[in-house]
Amino acid sequence: MSILAVFMLVSHYVLVAVLCVYGSHRIYHTLLARKTQKKVTLGPSNYRPYVTVQAPMFNEKFVAKRIIDALVALDYPKDKLQIQVIDDSTDDSVAIIGQEVAYYKALGYNIQHLHRTNRQGYKAGALAEAMPHVSGEFIAIFDADFIPQPDFLLKAIPNFEDPKVGVVQSRWTYLNRSSNLLTRVQGVMLDAHFGVEQVARFETDAIFNFNGTAGIWRKDAITDAGGWLADTLTEDIDLSYRAQMAGWKFIYLRDLESPSEIPTDMGSFKVQQHRWAKGAIQVMKKLLRPVWKSSLSLHAKIEATFHLTGNFCYMLMFIDSVFFLIPSVHIRESLGFNFLGWLDIPLFVLASASHAWFFLYSQKLLYGRMSDKLSIMPVLLATSIGLGVNNGRAVMEALVGHVTGFERTPKVGEIAGRSPELGNNLTSYYKALSTRAFDYVEILLAIFYVVNLIWAISKNYWVVVPFLTIFAAGFFYTGILSLLTPRAAARIKRISPLNKDVLQETGTDTDINSETKPIVKATI
Repeated sequence: MSILAVFMLVSHYVLVAVLCVYGSHRIYHTLLARKTQKKVTLGPSNYRPYVTVQAPMFNEKFVAKRIIDALVALDYPKDKLQIQVIDDSTDDSVAIIGQEVAYYKALGYNIQHLHRTNRQGYKAGALAEAMPHVSGEFIAIFDADFIPQPDFLLKAIPNFEDPKVGVVQSRWTYLNRSSNLLTRVQGVMLDAHFGVEQVARFETDAIFNFNGTAGIWRKDAITDAGGWLADTLTEDIDLSYRAQMAGWKFIYLRDLESPSEIPTDMGSFKVQQHRWAKGAIQVMKKLLRPVWKSSLSLHAKIEATFHLTGNFCYMLMFIDSVFFLIPSVHIRESLGFNFLGWLDIPLFVLASASHAWFFLYSQKLLYGRMSDKLSIMPVLLATSIGLGVNNGRAVMEALVGHVTGFERTPKVGEIAGRSPELGNNLTSYYKALSTRAFDYVEILLAIFYVVNLIWAISKNYWVVVPFLTIFAAGFFYTGILSLLTPRAAARIKRISPLNKDVLQETGTDTDINSETKPIVKATI
């Protein structure tokens, strides 16, 4: 056997073994999440501190009014509530937000429209620039696609009576979960994160992250941890780690639901996944060494390592599927080592079926059943494999330091498909940036696996047929749906920038900033 053949076989099994380690960790999390012992508070309480609620937005014309209406409807004392709409929009969302804010301000609500005409630092930059104008002791954050329930603050705020608590995070639910097969798949994927992973980390005092929205920060915790920073694409994970290393406690409320919207097309879904995967690796590069030098427990350090490196699985799976899996099959066949194919079965079960169990068990924990989700598990696993190109690329970009902007996920709200302006295709208005070249790579990989699947069947190598089938299906599914994602059907109206470095609040023009801060115009 040649050195090249040994290298190909060993590389294949080493990569699969690493994937098995991460798969085993998923099973470990399901065991941890079975028992919830920590006591949390879901109201009622007489504790009513001053709260600022922030809604960061960028070109959200279809959901801007909805989120503002929901924030105003929060059941909390009016004199203890400040609402900030933090707006980086460059289209007519600015006018929509301004009109809505003016309406509620006239009714006596303490609501502000903070608008920047640049996107410096993206969401993190906007949140950082808004901090000097925060009146509340606590800051609740909701992205534009969320609809917080009226009693959200009343249920979550009492947990802050413990002065060591820095964050309270709620569980996401999904307004459009039943829209199509892709949204149903995403619902199960996200349920696993919120129903198993976050629970397991919280229950064992490991670091878990504020999810960027549908949670509340203690203002002092943000300041103490160094504030919002824009040097990664996941500013929420970055700040979460810094705050917990600084000694702040995080509370996870699995039973407090926050309805939200998830992407309805593959293009938007992949943009979101790419940002999350790349951002997590950026945080890993930045903070994993400080984590291991910190005073955190060994368990917390190990969990942090699994958490921040988890997206390596996509890159390793992509490398194995492209460079080693198929060659290893041919090498085994040519050398008469076909018996090694039987080793792939337990490895496949541990590397892949463990993830399937992780997803399914979340349904049992959250809804008391999982049988009704069995039918979509093949599609879910295929989707996870199909994301290998997209997320693997994100990991590689982060590792080599390739800088890209923050591309937010387009949202269409409740009026999706009923716009007289755009017909039945609202998703095309805010189209995610195209990655057509990589969509074609997925199609080519799918064809590659179909060819090898036919070869394996012709040779009666039935052991490898399931692997080849699911890889072919996964790359076909993500690739074809990506190509079917509509291109932009309308151009976004751009507003004329007033000043390149302005953060302004609509109303009377009165400068209240220091010389070192961006110019701020506010109503006095």
